[in-house]
Amino acid sequence: MTREGITPEAALATVRAALDAGIAHFDTAYCYGQHGESERAIRAAVGGERDRVVIAGKCGIHWEHDAGKTPPRRQVVDGRPERIRAQVAESLARLDTDHLDLLYLHAPDPAIPIEESAGELRRMLEAGKTRAIGLSNASATLLARFAAECPLHACQMHFNMLQREIEAEVLPWCQARGVAMVVYWPLMKGLLAGTMERDRVFPPSDSRGKYPMFQGDEFARNLDFVDMLRPIAGRLGCALPDLVLAWTAEQPGITGVLFGATSADQVRDNARALACDLDNEARTAIRAAIVARGRVASGRAV
Repeated sequence: MTREGITPEAALATVRAALDAGIAHFDTAYCYGQHGESERAIRAAVGGERDRVVIAGKCGIHWEHDAGKTPPRRQVVDGRPERIRAQVAESLARLDTDHLDLLYLHAPDPAIPIEESAGELRRMLEAGKTRAIGLSNASATLLARFAAECPLHACQMHFNMLQREIEAEVLPWCQARGVAMVVYWPLMKGLLAGTMERDRVFPPSDSRGKYPMFQGDEFARNLDFVDMLRPIAGRLGCALPDLVLAWTAEQPGITGVLFGATSADQVRDNARALACDLDNEARTAIRAAIVARGRVASGRAV
């Protein structure tokens, strides 16, 4: 919704389409859009129906601009208490609300002990600025340290058919402690949607070009995997993204699945995944395809 080239009008239409589709959980962040475009679009769409939705926000990452550098803008992780306080105050103003339903620390700041960030989020909870606290993009060790300083209600990590690293430690840790697991990238930044051509070239403005999973042989093998899913979706009579989202939502320990959208049509398409019923034959075929694909490169190349 905040990708380059998306107008405020299109962002507003996207959120409204989600509301019309019965989607009530909106995940945003201080840094979604260089000037809070995501939060502003949610505010405009929700209007006076704040109680109708659950708004999850994030703090701890912001944009910095330097015309003398390439690229001239970059995201900076900053988990200092004073930065968290300032970002939460600004986010609440953009959203025109006195509280968030869930507030995540967007990412641990390696420059400071995570206990300092956790302590500030605990104070936000005690002050009524949020009703629940989460931590995103963290190891099981950091989750434990965070939880020792602040109640932890949710964890947000990337997870999809081919990127399942959380199954080793993070997901079991959360399951054992009743911490909700909300996952992003279920469509692997669009790769599992089945619409990418093999000769796809990503412009410099598209961050996907920096990920190994979109480069060279890795990209080709990932598209081979997508092709293995097509007959499974075809037999069930559902679109490929619907199949992928439905599989993700039913994985043990997964509480919620987030998907991004750049248009109202994408929202309506993805909402259909709720009606895609997997059977055991489909589950077995998907598992075989995952095993055949093997280990996938994750992370950024630069």
